[in-house]
Amino acid sequence: MAYQMYFGKVLMPVTPAKVTVKVNNQNNTITLINGEEIHILQSAGLTSVTFDLLFPHTPYPFANKAVQSAQYYITLLERLKTGKQPFQWILHRMKLDGTSLFFSNLTVALEEYEIKEDAEEGFDIIVSVKLKQWKAYGTKKVTVKQPTAPHEKAKVSIQNPPREQTNAPKTNTYTVKKGDCLWNIAKKYLGNGARYTEIYDLNKSKMQNPNLIYPGQVLTLPK
Repeated sequence: MAYQMYFGKVLMPVTPAKVTVKVNNQNNTITLINGEEIHILQSAGLTSVTFDLLFPHTPYPFANKAVQSAQYYITLLERLKTGKQPFQWILHRMKLDGTSLFFSNLTVALEEYEIKEDAEEGFDIIVSVKLKQWKAYGTKKVTVKQPTAPHEKAKVSIQNPPREQTNAPKTNTYTVKKGDCLWNIAKKYLGNGARYTEIYDLNKSKMQNPNLIYPGQVLTLPK
């Protein structure tokens, strides 16, 4: 089985051997006045993800293609942390023949990371990473228009917070650009990254592996 991990559009050089995805709890147990306990079920808390990343200084055969320097990935983590912006964390699971199994795809924030340099690891760097799920939020805006005459009532208007929108251009083809992957193409043009399989099914004659697309390829998109 093969795995690929992305931070946004950036493919990690070596996929971690272990990844822990924890769906956190918000349930609450309380004790009634008679001493009886009851358990109140709440919505699930935000998901957290932890793993160790290897940033190699050596072009190992098991590393993913187009590996950048370790400093490149350290800079990426610093930019994600200080930029205070959420990003997509994607873990793609597939068989060795390239057949896709399923994705984990979360909008997350980089909570913390710890850089470890160990003489036993040579020049390589190990970074422990903790991510936490991020959800869009906002408040409603309430505007009260006072009456201009005694017999009139005040008027109240409520404006909901802006929602995330997908501005998908109306097109049936797409020309692959550097850094693209099918998931991001599907998310942008079809509104859902999980629909990447539909793009792959329409373009099997042009690609043998959904993870191997090249700049300049013209892909047919579902209507």
